[in-house]
Amino acid sequence: MADTTLDKIVSLCKRRGFIFQSSEVYGGLAGAWDYGPLGVALKNNIRDFWWKEMTQMNDNIVGLDSSILMHPKVWEASGHVENFTDPLVDCKACRSRFRADQIDLDGPCPTCGNKGTFTEPRNFNLMFSTHIGAVKDEGSLIYLRPETAQGIYLDFKPVVQSSRVKVPFGIAQVGKAFRNEITTKFFIFRSTEFEQMEMQFFCKPGSDDQWFAFWREQRMEFYQKMGINPAKLRWHRHGSDELAFYAKEAYDIQYLFPMGWQELEGVHNRTDYDLTQHQKFSGKDLTYLDQETKERYIPYVVETSAGLTRNVLMALSDAYGEEQLEDGEERIVLRFHPKIAPITVAVFPLVKKDGLAEKAAALEKEMRADFATFHDQSGAIGRRYRRMDEIGTPYCVTVDYQTLTDNTVTLRYRDSMRQERVAIDNLVNKINYESRNYQRAEK
Repeated sequence: MADTTLDKIVSLCKRRGFIFQSSEVYGGLAGAWDYGPLGVALKNNIRDFWWKEMTQMNDNIVGLDSSILMHPKVWEASGHVENFTDPLVDCKACRSRFRADQIDLDGPCPTCGNKGTFTEPRNFNLMFSTHIGAVKDEGSLIYLRPETAQGIYLDFKPVVQSSRVKVPFGIAQVGKAFRNEITTKFFIFRSTEFEQMEMQFFCKPGSDDQWFAFWREQRMEFYQKMGINPAKLRWHRHGSDELAFYAKEAYDIQYLFPMGWQELEGVHNRTDYDLTQHQKFSGKDLTYLDQETKERYIPYVVETSAGLTRNVLMALSDAYGEEQLEDGEERIVLRFHPKIAPITVAVFPLVKKDGLAEKAAALEKEMRADFATFHDQSGAIGRRYRRMDEIGTPYCVTVDYQTLTDNTVTLRYRDSMRQERVAIDNLVNKINYESRNYQRAEK
């Protein structure tokens, strides 16, 4: 089996409508991507799976959708104005820009090959700035949020007062964030506009180590529920040179992408830094009162922060496979878990005549209430199967002449290509059962 490369993933995404370069008709915009029909379905399925696992399956986690635009003092309090920077250098010869910590400053320029041409490193703030209101001046300056976490901290007190939650509890959020990256790379892995799936868990000081260990275990388990190959997941503990100034402890979940091991999600013990800072800068009381013990304190925060767009790239990379079949034909297949596949069930007529096309179309319409479905009647049946394999559809249903006599259909499984007869009356239950018990054979 051929190795999975990033070029193959990018080619498949464009060919099959997962992800397109933004503004491509104008030459494209670096670090910006559009999610096509299949890509947005995959992204939404991963998001919804995460949301269900976080909020619906936990009785002490609630949801939030905070604003992208916030008061500029938010970012002063959080440290982003002062500390959210990367070291930037320019090549004097070709004017290319690089992060100083990602190149050899004594070596040749990666673009033009000239040596000794780099400028002195200077700090570059990664936040996008804009202005609000009719007058563009210093007082109108605001920022696009570089992370979703700060909105959660700002709404900590309103959530406590309105939702009757008690510490320990969490607030979950999925939303867009923006970073003016010096260099964008690896397709959608590092981009200027991306989405995060974050949960901030508020706990009593002294219990933070226990909750930190708990959420580490829960977050690794999540990816295995999503069907990701556990051999391609690992923990990376932040050393003293990596640990953020506000963090007590931090681990990354890394995935073995085609370009190597890269961060997928961070689990951090942020102590009481964030709420303390916002209390200091706002002058508002952000302490929590335990109604039972009458104790008042600023909670510690255990953060789980995952990149939704990185999860999409991980799902594509993990699912991608190439197979040489017995007849010599090559098959490209995406082995998505049925929970996240853009299309769950495709329904085909064996041929377009003798009422089979009408029967298949009616069946596909009936199944829409239960699954994401697709109907296709063009081309040979084998070719239709291959198209569905390439976009990761786990089940195909074929209506044939036997269907007209005994009301059964052929159910085909993507991974094994095995087929079996199933009664139409039992089809939804059968597919639901197979999805709940899905186990992918590792490639």
